[in-house]
Amino acid sequence: MIVIHHNPDCGTSRNVLSLIRAAGYSPETIPYLDTGWTRPQLLGLFAAANLTPRAALRTTKSPAEQLGLLDPSVGGDVLLDAMLEHPVLVNRPIVCTPKGVRLCRPSEFVLDLLDRWPEGPVFKEDGQMILDGSGHRVI
Repeated sequence: MIVIHHNPDCGTSRNVLSLIRAAGYSPETIPYLDTGWTRPQLLGLFAAANLTPRAALRTTKSPAEQLGLLDPSVGGDVLLDAMLEHPVLVNRPIVCTPKGVRLCRPSEFVLDLLDRWPEGPVFKEDGQMILDGSGHRVI
């Protein structure tokens, strides 16, 4: 089973979801901005992806700066509390597969989590090629 914590308004998240589907998978898509997070869920995802709350913090297009979270002295528990209150603070997409859990930024990072890849060529929304016609990674 593949799970993607997805924001449909995010180009990277859409690219990752498209790559997963193009590879023939039907992932469970969790719209985390609607469902929110739980503390155990975030702690589990971060541990599995080898992320700290600081490393998972979305610093752009989020309220991180306004909330004073960019200061390096702000601790992980404070960041986690803020992420629970403001789900958009968690960088995305986070993908879970039997091969592991990973924050897939840039979007081609998802390929490392898939047993099979889409047939190429495959392009991102912006036209950048990810896989060539032979199915080899370009970027």
